[in-house]
Amino acid sequence: MDISGRAFFVTGGGSGLGEATARALVAAGGRVLIADVQDDRGVALAGELGAASRFGHVDVTDEVSVQAGIDAAIGAFGAVHGAINCAGVAIARKVLSRSGPHPLDHFEWVIRVNLIGTFNVIRLAAEAMAGNQPDDEGARGVIVNTASIAAFDGQIGQAAYAASKGGVAGLTLPIARELGRSGIRVVTVAPGIFETPMMAMLPEPARNHLLEQTVYPNRLGKPDEFAALVRHVVENDMLNGEVIRLDGALRMPPKG
Repeated sequence: MDISGRAFFVTGGGSGLGEATARALVAAGGRVLIADVQDDRGVALAGELGAASRFGHVDVTDEVSVQAGIDAAIGAFGAVHGAINCAGVAIARKVLSRSGPHPLDHFEWVIRVNLIGTFNVIRLAAEAMAGNQPDDEGARGVIVNTASIAAFDGQIGQAAYAASKGGVAGLTLPIARELGRSGIRVVTVAPGIFETPMMAMLPEPARNHLLEQTVYPNRLGKPDEFAALVRHVVENDMLNGEVIRLDGALRMPPKG
């Protein structure tokens, strides 16, 4: 799919991987609805990116909120051709710790934002894309989700996060198979450790321990590198139904 002139709905677009993705899509000639709950960051980014972007306060866990955001994108740009799911949360909590068992509401919260929120955007964006005029290849849209290598290498204390991201990875193929008939592709990126606000919350010893396990390059990933992969996924019509690790060959050990 050609990015130029196409419209994209980017969740978590106000910071981190989502911000980098929004910037990359606009730089390639796309138009972006920055969907986030961080009003200050989203408004500032939209102001910086100019007429090719809009900000919408969107809570991915809320059906009405997501639909309003998609409607705003269609109102501003005429259609939605791509949805990039970058919104997410993380906690670190053992199933059994000195303070007792893992709080169930904490587990539910992570699943609700990361997995249910992703699915909520997928289903509503897919409905909007299905009505698009197909291009010469029959393409009507593309959906790119964000999982994590924790989906495959989950560490102790990552039960909630790994379960949520494993669910996102598991959504990829069945939804790609279903939506292919409508000309909509579905791909998931599973990043390793990247320079994001979420990673900044991790204690420095834990970050350094993970960096030691990274084969090459031996550093944190850059949000621009994530955005570059998203751009390639959008532009390469043969990428579909796949989960792509982006991690410098990092395989996380059991303990952080």
